[in-house]
Amino acid sequence: MIKKLLILFTVHCSLFTFINAASVDAQLANSEIVQGNMAQLRIVAHGNRAVFPQITEIGDSKILGRHQSSNNSISYINGKMTTDRSISLVLTFAPQHSMTIPSYRVNIDGTDYKTDPLELKVVKSNAPGVTSGNRFSLHLRADKKSVIVGEPLLVTVFFSLRNGVRLSENPQYSKPEFKGFFVKEIKEEKAYRKGDQQIQELRYILTPEAEGNFTVGPATAKIGVADRSRQDIFGRFFGTNWTSIASNTVNIEVKPAPKDVDLVGNFTIQSSIDKKNVKANKPVNLTVKIEGEGSLEDLDFPNYEIDGVTVYSDDAKIETRIMAGSLKSTYVKSFAFISDHDFSIPARSFSVYNPKTRKAVMLKIPAYEIKVEAAKSISSVPQNVSKGVVQTDLKQTATPLQNSADREKIEVKNVAWWMLGSAFALGILFTYLFQLIPFGKIGKGKNPYKESEALKILYAHINEDREIEEMVKKLYARKNGDKSIRIDKKELREMVERIQKRADK
Repeated sequence: MIKKLLILFTVHCSLFTFINAASVDAQLANSEIVQGNMAQLRIVAHGNRAVFPQITEIGDSKILGRHQSSNNSISYINGKMTTDRSISLVLTFAPQHSMTIPSYRVNIDGTDYKTDPLELKVVKSNAPGVTSGNRFSLHLRADKKSVIVGEPLLVTVFFSLRNGVRLSENPQYSKPEFKGFFVKEIKEEKAYRKGDQQIQELRYILTPEAEGNFTVGPATAKIGVADRSRQDIFGRFFGTNWTSIASNTVNIEVKPAPKDVDLVGNFTIQSSIDKKNVKANKPVNLTVKIEGEGSLEDLDFPNYEIDGVTVYSDDAKIETRIMAGSLKSTYVKSFAFISDHDFSIPARSFSVYNPKTRKAVMLKIPAYEIKVEAAKSISSVPQNVSKGVVQTDLKQTATPLQNSADREKIEVKNVAWWMLGSAFALGILFTYLFQLIPFGKIGKGKNPYKESEALKILYAHINEDREIEEMVKKLYARKNGDKSIRIDKKELREMVERIQKRADK
């Protein structure tokens, strides 16, 4: 039995040979590409197990795509079968210039192996930019190459498609990487024709967070063009050929901003209040408006804190637009002040640095003195009238008690009959009406207080309860036209009744 097993094992070894020799190889899909197109580096490791290095950049180009796969192959040579296991790592990037691909270390089955360096040549298009003669292209442009911290710049990506090129699928666009910047995308896209190109602009407002040198981009896209080599029985093309493209990158230098600067740009400020004299616990509304050239997206307006005064502020309304190639911004914020005594709204100021003039100026909000009219108390009873007594005909001469009692008996005898009859008739009437009243509908979903009246009542108690504060915010937002806010009518009614009961005690 043992001899038979040995014979079978010998035959097996003679027929099947396993290739276990480990090796690694690096290849470029194309050793020469046109600027704006993607390059692909493939690293292939032969062995049972491979550990690739973490590659995030090749030269100064970021890795835009990473894919790993494995493959097992079997081949017969001279009657013998050999097997090979390979593991591949494919890296996609968009080089802007020619470079040498460095050597990379790969661990295969516990042993390190190195790839050979490779040369990649990048040539420029004959007609670079949006006027390129290519079928489609991406181009990235920044309106500034050197800024200070807080100074915005406009980055525009131009997607160019040659007239007559038929796309079978919508382009799969990926926006550039904006590391080191606050980013606001301008939703309004701009499309037009220029020469033989259809151009679409995608714009971004970047505000640098810190000083340093940064690279913006590239933007990338996959373009699907109809496959004209394949037609159905009706002569229509079907199928898609996908092509990956990338834009150029732009280097941005960010310098430090001057110390103690709140804003960077060229701005003006306006402020106004709706009244300087107000009744107790009625709001005084202050509106602040800042506008000009630059970004106001990150302006953090400090809140007012005044002793004995309730202050409420809404969220700032910020509008950003591009006019004549410049970034224009408008910032509007409102405050409401409530108190039962006179108070002052303190002055505020902002330091603004203008990069064009290289000078800093102060934007000032003046102080406001508010006069509050004291709440009126309940009128007192006149001194010559006894408290709690209603007096009539004070000049009438009093009659003896016995005579008054006799007169009262006579009056009762004279009127008792018609009073009893009236009461009986009214009782029948009320009983009939009582049955007609739809009690099931009373009090359901109805609010005895208008929102404007409830706002006046709750305003004075905004600091007493968190729930009241939230309700006041909602009411105030609806008052300013925000119809998306929903008010729980039952909760509002209970809240107002609770405040009024507290006031009656």
